[in-house]
Amino acid sequence: MKKVMGAAVATAALTVMPIAAAFAAVLIDADAKAAGTTGGGGGLQNVPVEFQPWILKADAACPEPEMTPALLASQLFHESGFKTSRREATSWAGAQGPAQFIPGTWAVWGRDEDGNGDNSPWDIGDALMAQGRMMCSLIKDAKSSGYGGDPRALALAGYNAGWGAVEQYRGVPPQSFASGETYDYVQQIMRDIPRFQGPGLLQVTGTGSGPDALRRAAARIGTPYSWGGGTPDGPTTGFCDGLNGYLNGSCSASSTTGFDCSSLVQYAYWPSLKLPRVASEQYGATSHRPVSRSDLKPGDLLFWSHGGAGSIYHVAIYAGDGNVLQAPRTGRNVEVQALTAAMPESDYFGATRP
Repeated sequence: MKKVMGAAVATAALTVMPIAAAFAAVLIDADAKAAGTTGGGGGLQNVPVEFQPWILKADAACPEPEMTPALLASQLFHESGFKTSRREATSWAGAQGPAQFIPGTWAVWGRDEDGNGDNSPWDIGDALMAQGRMMCSLIKDAKSSGYGGDPRALALAGYNAGWGAVEQYRGVPPQSFASGETYDYVQQIMRDIPRFQGPGLLQVTGTGSGPDALRRAAARIGTPYSWGGGTPDGPTTGFCDGLNGYLNGSCSASSTTGFDCSSLVQYAYWPSLKLPRVASEQYGATSHRPVSRSDLKPGDLLFWSHGGAGSIYHVAIYAGDGNVLQAPRTGRNVEVQALTAAMPESDYFGATRP
């Protein structure tokens, strides 16, 4: 984060331009692929997989429609190039981590979001949620300021130079301010938003408990699967039970913050309907309202079994148009998938309407 304390000390106080400038000269797509990216991510592309769920969570926590995952992703790229090491993501002026927070600003916005006991600008989850909170607040300030221009641009200028600079110029500071660094920062991030805009998030229409639950779950598209993870409050780390939760021979669930299939469903309907935690019990709690496959509506629950109600092993939410929203398995993310491809067709057990 570039933080300017005043026009007289603007050049000395810009905290991250040496990092951002170095990446501005690199082709964004090529650099992002080198960082280990994926083409999806629930509305994102060219973003490292470990950043995707936190970007989506930060966006979902902000009620301002101007906030988008691609905006946050573009900003992160220009702040640090998605770098997380202390060598690569420390600016000459002391800004730290992927979102480039200086200590004083971190003290205001930083929290221990990933639950590891350390409130740190170096933790991806902590940093990205702080970035989202600050940007959301700045967007609100921009919209209520009466200043002309795009609220996103005003918010970016405030993140870069401090809101006082935006107030001073009643808009984005001009190129004459701080050698044009704030002006260029805003222009570059706004220009590159489309580079990070992937397939759109699920669009849900209609009202009622089913569509509302689907909307809540859709905000978690891109969140990793974590066996035993997830609560009605959101994603958490999970655990391994001797059979489930492993990836490439190690326990992935214990270090992955996410949902499993039934915790995503529980989260989606909470608190209006407090469903049980596991898939078989969710079937038991809703089986008095069965739904035929030809009459499915958004928000209905679909179940798969190895044989009978006592062997249900998976639950998903009907998303309309023959698709389901689900947390499929270890190594995958919350996704929209065709019903016919979600799980083995022969294991499909039935559907209910909560």
